[in-house]
Amino acid sequence: MTNPINALEVPISSHVLPLHSIAAHPMPSGVRGALVQRVSVRPDGPLDVTWLAAESRKLPLGRIRLRWEPASPNGWDVTAHLGLATAEVHLASWPAAPDDWPHLAHPTIHEVLGLCAALTVATAALDLSNRLAQV
Repeated sequence: MTNPINALEVPISSHVLPLHSIAAHPMPSGVRGALVQRVSVRPDGPLDVTWLAAESRKLPLGRIRLRWEPASPNGWDVTAHLGLATAEVHLASWPAAPDDWPHLAHPTIHEVLGLCAALTVATAALDLSNRLAQV
């Protein structure tokens, strides 16, 4: 099993990391943040991420990027951004969050990813309906 502290020494990682194991440590240099890969449906379940390289130009559509920095005097200033078709938008902030901040962010991230999935299905259904209407 990989030690999460050692994983922080590698600036960019393509393997999935459990957020709770790295959230109480500063993000490594050379990253834009953590890209959410998986969110458990259980409120106390895991949030899995991969590092997003600093040179990454655009956040993928419907994906969430988390960023955290030490807050004064303690805790973490956490932000979440959502990738849209033409822009990246601020989704949420958790100022001066405690070390277990992934538990605070989990409900918002879970709900937004669910909404994005529902919109993807609805858009595909509408596109199919429009194509069938033209036949």
